[in-house]
Amino acid sequence: MSSSSNPVFAAGNLAVITGGASGIGLALARKCASYNMNVLICDNNSANLASAKEAVKSKARFETLEMDVSQLEEFGKVKSLVEKEFDGKISLLALNAGTTAKGTWGDSAYFQHILSVNLFGVLHGINTLLPLTTASSPSSIIITGSKQGITNPPGNPAYNASKSALKTLAEHLSFDLSKSHPSTSVHLLIPGWTFTGLSGNAPFGDKKEIPKGAWSGEQVVEFLEKKMAEGKFYVVCPDGDVSESMDRKRMAWGAGDLVMGRPPLTRWREEYKAEAEEWMAKQDL
Repeated sequence: MSSSSNPVFAAGNLAVITGGASGIGLALARKCASYNMNVLICDNNSANLASAKEAVKSKARFETLEMDVSQLEEFGKVKSLVEKEFDGKISLLALNAGTTAKGTWGDSAYFQHILSVNLFGVLHGINTLLPLTTASSPSSIIITGSKQGITNPPGNPAYNASKSALKTLAEHLSFDLSKSHPSTSVHLLIPGWTFTGLSGNAPFGDKKEIPKGAWSGEQVVEFLEKKMAEGKFYVVCPDGDVSESMDRKRMAWGAGDLVMGRPPLTRWREEYKAEAEEWMAKQDL
């Protein structure tokens, strides 16, 4: 059994992970199981849940629950199971489930689908499971955001809006818990380019080669664990193509649109592209 310097990752503690049957969620489940934590993964894919149950080796309990995070009442099943089987305490709550789709203005179903999963799937989890998480001391909450919710590239407004909203919610949750429950930390996980199910990598069966520049879910989790141990709220992951420095420059330029009174999304406007690239090349961030 391996061990972690972070007391949240301790044998016998419970980790609850939504979107836990593939991608980053599954990698986190494996990490927790390696520490002999009890793990409950929740996912809407029954086949992946069954495969995960078979594939993840753990000396502690490893449970699965099929659920739709967009439905508030579904989290009642999670709460009841934790109260019945795990003494009503969650040491690690990872609200990780997410989705994406193609759509644009006028397509209400596109907006409804993405926001109901990415935004309300997290809100439902917080509002239902927060008391069980703060009941464990220490404990941590991980919310999976996206760089697209910060740098806001054109092309998928619903996805970007959902992840931007998560950033705001996570910031408020962190601030509020620092006052009311300081032993519960909050971490906003902001992956870089990660080869997961959303980007064409099935979690089980024949494995595809990771594209050049992409990170695996396991690399993201290793980086996350390190930053959690450092007490970081913002966990902005680099990847093989984009360094931490470049991420900071891109975020700083984007914030400058508001501060400097420029139009939005100037990084992608032809009349600003050269200026943006020149500015970022001069920065030492």
